[in-house]
Amino acid sequence: MWTSGRMSNAKNWLGLGMSLYFWGLMDLTTTVLSDTPTPQGELEALLSDKPQSHQRTKRSWVWNQFFVLEEYTGTDPLYVGKLHSDMDRGDGSIKYILSGEGAGIVFTIDDTTGDIHAIQRLDREERAQYTLRAQALDRRTGRPMEPESEFIIKIQDINDNEPKFLDGPYVATVPEMSPVGTSVIQVTATDADDPTYGNSARVVYSILQGQPYFSVDSKTGVIRTALMNMDREAKEYYEVIIQAKDMGGQLGGLAGTTTVNITLSDVNDNPPRFPQKHYQMSVLESAPISSTVGRVFAKDLDEGINAEMKYTIVDGDGADAFDISTDPNFQVGIITVKKPLSFETKKSYTLKVEGANPHLEMRFLNLGPFQDTTTVHISVEDVDEPPVFEPGFYFVEVPEDVAIGTTIQIISAKDPDVTNNSIRYSIDRSSDPGRFFYVDITTGALMTARPLDREEFSWHNITVLAMEMNNPSQVGSVPVTIKVLDVNDNAPEFPRFYEAFVCENAKAGQLIQTVSAVDQDDPRNGQHFYYSLAPEAANNPNFTIRDNQDNTARILTRRSGFRQQEQSVFHLPILIADSGQPVLSSTGTLTIQVCSCDDDGHVMSCSPEAYMLPVSLSRGALIAILACIFVLLVLVLLILSMRRHRKQPYIIDDEENIHENIVRYDDEGGGEEDTEAFDIAAMWNPREAQAGAAPKTRQDMLPEIESLSRYVPQTCAVNSTVHSYVLAKLYEADMDLWAPPFDSLQTYMFEGDGSVAGSLSSLQSATSDSEQSFDFLTDWGPRFRKLAELYGASEGPAPLW
Repeated sequence: MWTSGRMSNAKNWLGLGMSLYFWGLMDLTTTVLSDTPTPQGELEALLSDKPQSHQRTKRSWVWNQFFVLEEYTGTDPLYVGKLHSDMDRGDGSIKYILSGEGAGIVFTIDDTTGDIHAIQRLDREERAQYTLRAQALDRRTGRPMEPESEFIIKIQDINDNEPKFLDGPYVATVPEMSPVGTSVIQVTATDADDPTYGNSARVVYSILQGQPYFSVDSKTGVIRTALMNMDREAKEYYEVIIQAKDMGGQLGGLAGTTTVNITLSDVNDNPPRFPQKHYQMSVLESAPISSTVGRVFAKDLDEGINAEMKYTIVDGDGADAFDISTDPNFQVGIITVKKPLSFETKKSYTLKVEGANPHLEMRFLNLGPFQDTTTVHISVEDVDEPPVFEPGFYFVEVPEDVAIGTTIQIISAKDPDVTNNSIRYSIDRSSDPGRFFYVDITTGALMTARPLDREEFSWHNITVLAMEMNNPSQVGSVPVTIKVLDVNDNAPEFPRFYEAFVCENAKAGQLIQTVSAVDQDDPRNGQHFYYSLAPEAANNPNFTIRDNQDNTARILTRRSGFRQQEQSVFHLPILIADSGQPVLSSTGTLTIQVCSCDDDGHVMSCSPEAYMLPVSLSRGALIAILACIFVLLVLVLLILSMRRHRKQPYIIDDEENIHENIVRYDDEGGGEEDTEAFDIAAMWNPREAQAGAAPKTRQDMLPEIESLSRYVPQTCAVNSTVHSYVLAKLYEADMDLWAPPFDSLQTYMFEGDGSVAGSLSSLQSATSDSEQSFDFLTDWGPRFRKLAELYGASEGPAPLW
């Protein structure tokens, strides 16, 4: 038999006292017929030899629902209750085991005494109850002494959660001027405490801010208007603070607040009013239709649809000259020109404009008429206007054969101003690029300037300009549409080249071709063509023509027995005439080939050469054979050219050597003769150059100038080392102060023999403050004698290097 008890504890005596009626000792006696004896019965059976039989066994389970206060803040484990088995004699032989939800983690049990404690802080809002199982075991044998039983530990609520507005802050709208008590919005606060226990979750609403404009129902949280005639135009936004307090609003209860932003929505309770009763405007007489003259505005304190305005002209002498419309974005009245204005006709207008709300609310009609009027004075200002054509459009029909210079229309314009200036006419040449027309500058007579051709241009759209004499900037224009009327000036002709064939076995009267014609003219009664053989072929023995009277004609054979060998092609001239006035005609030629045909009339061949070919070989076969022969010839020529190219030796001829000369002319000198003395051949074989013929003399200097190379030791010249030879020539050039400054620069890696000038390099020439010697000028003949005397040339031996 299980028993469970609960001992009082000073730490939770108050909570236990409040909940004693929820729990107590309850005996549940259950009589069960069971095939399985209780552990005690089994023990008695073992001690006796009596056979066991089924018997009624009394199994007792006495249990309690344990209640534990949440949010226990003590340092010691919280005592929950005690489990006790009737078989427990207090000697410690019984071992109590606790299992189920939270066993060992949230709840522990003393396995000897059966005392249950909570070792963690409990929160009912997280978990309201725990289901556990208890078992009593023989500590020595481990066998159960009582059947396992289940019990519940419920967490008892305390007021530890304040009300919360989960949907806050709130935004609400209520129409202005609403009656008192108009519902605005309902706010709801939620308390996480147990609503079934005490007043912890009983919430009461109150208003902390927002009075006297609004009130709140303490039970439902519905916010209502509390003041009448709240005007949006005076104050539009309200911030209301609502408090929710638990414990029924009693002292000590927890509270939460939220903010409700309430906006007064607009209603049409303000009539429109014009800020001024008179408007003064002006407009140019040249203002185009629909152009804006000015704006009027009726002020309305409302907004949105309640501020929409409709403007109308209700009176005045300008109702037919002006119009008014409403700008939907700014609700202003826009006055526009309705018809052309004329300062000379009327100089001012008066309008009476009304502005009214189209959307009215009947309950506010007593606040006054929702409309207002104002007066608008409009002055027309004079401008210098361009000439005006009367009428404003011209349509002219003219035949295409009209003579050049014929007047086809008189164009008239006048100055609308009082001054009535003289007018000069002209044609906008961009509208008449072909210059087909001309207009008289003073009379406005429109005349033809070139021949007209309807088949080329059937319509002409030109623009005639009129300009004031005193003010050329004032130009008026008028469109003139000219339709060119057709005359019979084009002969009919074949639309294409006709080519027909006739079979050799054709019979007389056989149709070989149907022809038709076209005519560029467009007579009003339609085209009608007449066909016949040309006069020169009127008695044609081979073919004849039959007019079908539908603008077509048939070509028929007149005989049989056509032969390609006799005549392979016939040319039949056909005369085509139209029905115009005057009648025009042309001759077209029909080409007819004689062909060989089969018995069904299908063409087999139209070429007489076909009879000359072998029967077994067609023309296509001959073309294929000739093409193969041509390809073979091309291949043979290609092979021969490749062999010849392969046999050519890759030997560089002496004449093909490229002289790597670098020539720079500082000023115009001797031209190509300057380079005749420089031969690069010595660079290829210096020794052969030494043993060769006498050096070639230069033509750009006198022959009596000897080569400076005579001063170079021959050992240097015949040295096999090219480098040594080049150095010797370089030294000779550097030390020679009498070398003429020729206008050519020759640069060689090796210069060879016979150069009368030697090396021209002066990079290492010796420098001196003394003047250069010009003794060589005496050797240049009588033409340089005066120059030699001026420079004081002196005779002396040339220095050796």
